[in-house]
Amino acid sequence: MPSSKSNFVCLDEDVINDISDLSEMKISDEKGSTEKSTTTLIEENGYHDSIYINAAKIFQGIHNQKPQDRILVRYGDDSASPLLTFKDEYSQRVSYELAFSALKYQDLLEKILLDSCAYPCHSIPDELTSLLVVMLYDLQDRKFQAREIVDEEEPVAEVRKIEHYLYNFKTKLAAALARCRIKHDALSIEHILPETIRKQEQRASVVPLYAWINTLKISLQDVVKSLETKGFRRVESVSDLDHYTYCIDQHCHDVLVFPSSLKKELLNLDLFADYKLLLQDKSRSLAVHSVCALLSADDDVVVAHMASRLTIAHLSVLTHHSMSRIFVCGVKSPAKDTELKNVFRHVGCTNIQLLRDDFTEIGATDPRLQKAKVILLLPQCSGVGVGNPVEFILNEHGDAGLLRDLFHGSVSEDKLTILAERQLKELMHAMKFNKVQAIVYCTSSVYPEENELVVNKALESRVQGNKGQPYRLIPPVFPICSNSKASTDCFFKMEPSEISNCCFLAILEREVSRENLSVQDILARAAAKGLLDGIDVEKSKKEERKKRKPKPPQPVSTAAAPGARAEEPAGREAAGRPVPRRAPGPAEQRRPEAPVAAVPRSGPVLASASAVGRPLRAVERPARPPGRVVVLKPVEIVLPPVLGPCWSTHGAAVPAQHCWHPWVGAQRLGGGLFPAPLSKALRPAALRQPRPWL
Repeated sequence: MPSSKSNFVCLDEDVINDISDLSEMKISDEKGSTEKSTTTLIEENGYHDSIYINAAKIFQGIHNQKPQDRILVRYGDDSASPLLTFKDEYSQRVSYELAFSALKYQDLLEKILLDSCAYPCHSIPDELTSLLVVMLYDLQDRKFQAREIVDEEEPVAEVRKIEHYLYNFKTKLAAALARCRIKHDALSIEHILPETIRKQEQRASVVPLYAWINTLKISLQDVVKSLETKGFRRVESVSDLDHYTYCIDQHCHDVLVFPSSLKKELLNLDLFADYKLLLQDKSRSLAVHSVCALLSADDDVVVAHMASRLTIAHLSVLTHHSMSRIFVCGVKSPAKDTELKNVFRHVGCTNIQLLRDDFTEIGATDPRLQKAKVILLLPQCSGVGVGNPVEFILNEHGDAGLLRDLFHGSVSEDKLTILAERQLKELMHAMKFNKVQAIVYCTSSVYPEENELVVNKALESRVQGNKGQPYRLIPPVFPICSNSKASTDCFFKMEPSEISNCCFLAILEREVSRENLSVQDILARAAAKGLLDGIDVEKSKKEERKKRKPKPPQPVSTAAAPGARAEEPAGREAAGRPVPRRAPGPAEQRRPEAPVAAVPRSGPVLASASAVGRPLRAVERPARPPGRVVVLKPVEIVLPPVLGPCWSTHGAAVPAQHCWHPWVGAQRLGGGLFPAPLSKALRPAALRQPRPWL
């Protein structure tokens, strides 16, 4: 017996060594790897006790629940919502990543506990099973090495108890893990996952990183110089990204794109540490730029949800130069208020106002929002279409319950129905605001129930508010590449791919007649779209007001003598008709004619005397304000040539019903091209008239 026990211990030690060797044999190439760090930067020496506690609480609420007849590992009661307390943003991120990793390998970890006889244990209650599973995942990730903590932290008794218990079973746990890997013929535990999950993680591992520039602290030119000093090289497109390279996004001029493999290096740069560059999914930058293109200089914006804090900060940065204010709804707790203000302070935002009321609780005539012209609606969605579930949960709405759905890659019909009803309710409420002129609706879902169907139902409801015009769909304002499949009618869609996550964007605008728009509104919109290059709209408005100030009246001549002749209307003599004049009387012959004052181009004009000799009166002609020349950015507009009525090459007229309006890319007609322009020799005489309007 002693010899067999010794042999078993030696066998287990060999298994541990094999595990250490196999754990290094991971499929990793420089372009696309399924490395663990796609969702986290794992610490090799373990985490603090508080991180394990928070990760266990998150996992308790999201773990897969099995039928009663198949339950072998019990997790206790999870009906109560866990109370999470994070030390900082890093602790929050690592806690969610650790819980999500335990969720992915829940079946494997349970098999290891049962196979090694480490579970059940009478000294560990069911309420600590989640902590047991989470710490087991971290232990095998450290190759069953002891945890090392450099920073001093107050110990948690439950964590130390579970840690000591697992470390006593580390040999049996390692042997059970090795048997599972041999059974599945897997080099690492990543290959034990289902194929759909592995493909999803493979795609997520190669999706580029998008970062927007905080122009309040740094310019694009300075960012380029800083990146060049760090060894980065600029390329033309996303397809050219490789190693230390970057490019400018094709849709957003202030967004840079980096390879996914550089996440750790980027986060260590001063540009990111100083909030000069901020990592965020591209879909939110598209929504922000769509909002800014709809704003005038002093229009306010309403953000219906406060979860996407980086989106709010990005919108504040782009509207900082104007008088716009950003109202954020739903900031109820003081802790959330402090958290958001801390982020906005680091970014440098100064035009954000936080509202405690939920968006659907705010009335359409709320006096605080009377200058709001655009509503940004980022409703809570399923998120099926994002590559990194943890980043989506942390940056968007914080609902940890969706991690289970994102792991499986689908959402139940009941939950999808609930989400769609809530989205429709919020969109229809946004359409009730009288002063609002546009709504930007954006999701990260692939389901039409959350995208097109919601927008179409809202438009069919004809909700428009009191005395408001109905809404209509308009195409996106940012450029779309010719080879992009993003545009579908008036919707903008990006399917999940190796270069981007899912994005659905719809822009609803009121049907406002262009005749009701003032010159200032048109200039402001043109400036927002980048058509007024270098022209200050606010300065132009001030100059216009100065020019419109009334000038002092010029001295005019009084009524002339009865015998004076006034200027006749110019149009009558110009038309060639004689103007009858009354013969002068005896008194008028003895009296000299009074000189007639010259009529200025602007100012008072003497009206002509009537036939009965009424005295002349001065009529004030309104002064014409001097014209203001506005230099617009030239835009080339290509229109199709119109041939109607057409003329054949022999001068014969072609019937009007056979005229064609060709467009670029038109097909040949009857084996030949469309009629060529007429030469001078073949044009009819009527067409050769030099000035037919005379």
